[in-house]
Amino acid sequence: MAYENAALGSLLSDHRIKQVAKDAIRNRDLEAEPVWNMSLADLKAEQLFSGEIGSGIERLYKAADTGDWYYPLYSEEECAENEARKGVSLVWFPSDLPEADKRPFILLVPGGGFVNVWNLTEGWPIAGAFNRLGYHVFILTYQVECDEKLLEKDMEDFARALKLIREKEDHFHVKGGNYITCGFSAGGYLICLWNTNMGYPAYGIPKPQASFPVYPVVTLRKDIRYGEPDLASCVRLYGCSLEEAAAKEYEILDHVEGFPPSAIFLAAQDELVNPENSKLLAAALQEKHIPCKLEIGPEGGHGFADGSGMCMAGWTKRAIQWFEAL
Repeated sequence: MAYENAALGSLLSDHRIKQVAKDAIRNRDLEAEPVWNMSLADLKAEQLFSGEIGSGIERLYKAADTGDWYYPLYSEEECAENEARKGVSLVWFPSDLPEADKRPFILLVPGGGFVNVWNLTEGWPIAGAFNRLGYHVFILTYQVECDEKLLEKDMEDFARALKLIREKEDHFHVKGGNYITCGFSAGGYLICLWNTNMGYPAYGIPKPQASFPVYPVVTLRKDIRYGEPDLASCVRLYGCSLEEAAAKEYEILDHVEGFPPSAIFLAAQDELVNPENSKLLAAALQEKHIPCKLEIGPEGGHGFADGSGMCMAGWTKRAIQWFEAL
């Protein structure tokens, strides 16, 4: 395990990554928490964070050493108008394998319950795993601080990211319209929303070649969701009541006709997102004759990230194998 005896805080304090260190978990001050002074080995032993954090940080350092890795999506003037845009960015992890230039790139969207963005576990380590499989990866840090219509703003972040990649496609050694999306939990919801009329069609951007939702939320149905959101939470996300949102594209299950082939991954004992979300999404895709893979790990819960140490280990490789076999 890379850096297993190093403290998390010392690793995140490296001057090379100062642009993104504060967004290791966006909107969460890790420096004020006990985890800051804990070693990666202790964090893993106490199961405080999932995934191979050390390998993700090692890959981040490698990217930072190139001097060409961090791309803000909003100008300083735009951030001055709306501070929630600060830190909204792409981090570029190119693969060392030459065949990556001919393949779709992956737009990676960590989760965080629409209040955080977990780059530390669901961003950097996952991107490194896809790099080793021969794919260029861009990690999206999106907006989470908002009082109204947050999801619309996140779709704008997606569009900004993909337009930037398209503008610089020769530099990135990709085709700007040839991409796969991969998202976790709330990020899984966002990549699914991107597949509706609120996403790529609204911005004139090509459809993804595939999507990989990982323990995603996809439905607002009362019998599926855990807990009851208040009106303020609904206005923050959708700009309207839950009932009004359910009549729009926010109810993903009613709007899957524009989805690309999708591989869905989750664990059966998910305590935060009802596994029925993924099962119903797979059923909706199959009804529309859209290629779909549904993998449910028999053990484990939410937030398994790269799946290391449990039955979901290697899911990134299985996702790629499935996509390449289409």
